[in-house]
Amino acid sequence: MLLAAAALTGWSLWQQQTDDIEAAPGTERSDYVLEDFELVALDEQGRESFTLRAPRLTRDPTRETMDIATPVFTLPAGPDASTGDWEVKSRTGWVSAEGDELRLRGDVLAKSVDAEGRPVTMNTQQLNVFPETKRATSPVAVTVRQPGLILNGRSLEAQLDAKRVHLNDVKARYESTAR
Repeated sequence: MLLAAAALTGWSLWQQQTDDIEAAPGTERSDYVLEDFELVALDEQGRESFTLRAPRLTRDPTRETMDIATPVFTLPAGPDASTGDWEVKSRTGWVSAEGDELRLRGDVLAKSVDAEGRPVTMNTQQLNVFPETKRATSPVAVTVRQPGLILNGRSLEAQLDAKRVHLNDVKARYESTAR
């Protein structure tokens, strides 16, 4: 009788602990986890929207969003673009349920080349990318570099396929590229 009571008490405590973990906010379990992976996301026309490489991805089953550790995104320039693809790295990343918004946070570095093959980079702490429309935004300070020019500003609005950038409170520095 004591053994049955002990087993029932143990099971009851274990069940209560499991219920507490499931009910605690912020402790939801992922429905899947990917490690050391490469993922290619396609748009509605079946073309590559973006490619993602990272050491770890977790998916929130309720919101159907993905959280990523140290992501590297490749955003194709598109069939009509005369410039190169963008490679974007950051400390953390987030992908919306529809895959139409990427949020990159912490030491964000975006690299590409212009129509002449010269490097173009953007550095910031926050970058929101919209792969379908080839747009990027950032509400914080951004540095844009290309040979001969460094732009520092905030409130970035960029059209990635056309390499057009709009910044507020801009400070520009021109450098000679001749040696």
